Amino acid sequence: MRILHTADLHLGRQFMGLSLEEDHGVILGQILETLVAERADVLVIAGDVFDRASPPNSSIRQFNRFLKRVAEETEAAVVMISGNHDSGDRIEAMSVFSTASRVLVRGIADAVEAPLMLHDAHGEVAFSALPFSYEYAAREVFGNESISTPADVIAAQVSAARGQVPEGARWVVVAHAFVAGGAVGETERALTRVGGIETVPSDVFDGADYVALGHLHKPQEVGASHIRYSGAPLAFGFDEAGNEKSMTVVDLQAEGAEIRTVSFRPIRQVRSLTGEFSELLDGTPSDDFIQAILTDENPLIDPMKRLRATYPNACHLAYARQERAAETEALGSGRATVTPIEMIGDFVKVVRGREPNATEVAIVAEKLHAVASGEEQT
Repeated sequence: MRILHTADLHLGRQFMGLSLEEDHGVILGQILETLVAERADVLVIAGDVFDRASPPNSSIRQFNRFLKRVAEETEAAVVMISGNHDSGDRIEAMSVFSTASRVLVRGIADAVEAPLMLHDAHGEVAFSALPFSYEYAAREVFGNESISTPADVIAAQVSAARGQVPEGARWVVVAHAFVAGGAVGETERALTRVGGIETVPSDVFDGADYVALGHLHKPQEVGASHIRYSGAPLAFGFDEAGNEKSMTVVDLQAEGAEIRTVSFRPIRQVRSLTGEFSELLDGTPSDDFIQAILTDENPLIDPMKRLRATYPNACHLAYARQERAAETEALGSGRATVTPIEMIGDFVKVVRGREPNATEVAIVAEKLHAVASGEEQT
């Protein structure tokens, strides 16, 4: 059975204020082309379909058109879950009109976790789709008040799913999590709420023949060769400049899996250019997303506007001397930037003299989620 694994599309996202809708359209087209060229049996999308809970209507229409083409132009089944950027309810709603024999769309955690069963020449394959869930929601779903970390959530989901896999069937798990050992970039949103550890041990997936992961934007394996992030199809930050983006093709054998990648071909790259202003102005014109680091010692008048004559999508400018000063300041600081999670945890410890308990974690988590959702909708 051949599986095409992708994740972290982040439809509706902008790159430093610049629209990525055209870029996403090209990427979706390349996924469809690869499905056809590879004659893939299953398309797996492992979460973060959209960039926020309330994405633009244009992004929803763009994705719906893509799914329609997948249904009309290929024989591939579709297995899709929500990620931490998605609205679980929105993703769940996409399953309403699906064909049950070919589609498994999951937006909200379920205590049953029934798989999609498919067949090939070697027998049955069970696909378990485990949507992203915060701890407070998982406690209610599984009736387990001891769930307090992302690892606990995944463990509960995997346990529920494992019990639904027929004896002798091969097993593919689709999940959205930060598995221990994964390389993190600047643009992944933290999965934790208050307290706890966000990493999930890879051995929680013991027994699975392939684990299709979403959340981390760099293609990589974690813990074992069959536990893999496909990575995001586009670069979303300058820390990803030069990184090759790809989707993962998995040939599931009677035993084991052969894994390879197919590169994406984005219409615009992410690049960082360093040099004197005059040198950059004389560079080759480009539509790429450009970060300019100027080595000029004296400040210039409106350099960004002038740079955009050569690089229309230049979106960040800094002076090398400022970068050096920032590095010096960071080296002299005693503590890294405090996250909201750490700040609230520290506050509770100061006021109460102890770590926040499970009830407090749930209350604060819900409020933080409400605030984040409200910001995303603006």
